[in-house]
Amino acid sequence: MSVQVWRGVGVAAVLLGLSAGSSCGRSTDAAAPGSPQQGDIVLPAPPVPVSALDFGPVISRAATLPRLYSLLVSVDGQLIAEAYFNGASASRATNIKSASKSIISTLVGVAIEQGYIAGVHEPIGPYFPEYLRDDPARSAITIEDLVTMRAGLESTSSRNYGRWVQSGNWVRYILERPFVDEPGGRMIYSTGSTHLLSAILTRATGMSTLAFARRALGEPLGIRFEAWTRDPQGIYLGGNEMAMRPRDLLRIGELYLEEGRHDGRQIVPREWVRASLEPRTTSRFGDREYGYGWWIRRLDGYDTFYAWGYGGQFAFIVPALRTVVVATSDSTPNSERRDHLRAVYALVGDGILPEAARAFPSQPKVSADAQD
Repeated sequence: MSVQVWRGVGVAAVLLGLSAGSSCGRSTDAAAPGSPQQGDIVLPAPPVPVSALDFGPVISRAATLPRLYSLLVSVDGQLIAEAYFNGASASRATNIKSASKSIISTLVGVAIEQGYIAGVHEPIGPYFPEYLRDDPARSAITIEDLVTMRAGLESTSSRNYGRWVQSGNWVRYILERPFVDEPGGRMIYSTGSTHLLSAILTRATGMSTLAFARRALGEPLGIRFEAWTRDPQGIYLGGNEMAMRPRDLLRIGELYLEEGRHDGRQIVPREWVRASLEPRTTSRFGDREYGYGWWIRRLDGYDTFYAWGYGGQFAFIVPALRTVVVATSDSTPNSERRDHLRAVYALVGDGILPEAARAFPSQPKVSADAQD
């Protein structure tokens, strides 16, 4: 197993074998002049500077995970820790799998702001007249139904994924799925729903989803979007297979932490960011909530919003602690996958967030964590 360490106060502590809080041999037997004595009123210590946070122990734990490729921690806009494992590097893009859904959601928000899409309550029928002209029920599905996974159509994910991507027309295949619930009803996780959003972006903007992503996010944020899988009609797959560098995914997380602003410029509408991170529905797996393409749960008692891709691709946003964490992983299916996911959640929940909280002692925890 190899680990490539790039930066961070905590990382340096790992390499030097010292803790950021080490006394470096200073005696602590006698009280220093002016130190509190018994009976004195002791005021709370001032917040720990962000630059003094020590994520070294977390990086050491991360280095033991055979499926982990990267772990990045940003606090209050500062990249405090960044490490790469198992042959990965900062310049190497990773398939972020279904974390792509959060990117597609972001693009939808920008498209609405720029007037390409009327709004989340717009029905999808006019975008697909060749398939839905005589189908009022499917025509009435809305943009919001798609971005919240409540289209009501049978899923094209999991065991249905193979048949879908082997079909000759992915959009038509999705729209022909039988209804298993009413539009706007329960959550039915389906990559097909996000692919319809990619098709809508393509038709609404007059450019490919890749071209729009580069213009709407790539150029203003200084991040790279490389071409990824397209369907037989040339539409970029919505909701899977995007490849991004970990730092670029971190930039997306920081953008949401700043409510859509970057370098003083509003890149994504503040209203869209807030709406995206508001619970809209709940998964039947693990009781996790879901907004507009973002998952919602509690870690270490703090509200956490995150993009999540198969195998362990994550961008966690913890507003109360001004913290963004990115992890990328090997997505090859095997029996260790679930254990790896639990290990990543643990790295964040009982490693990174308690340390970040030292810089924000006035931020109370909300409640108990959600269960895996």
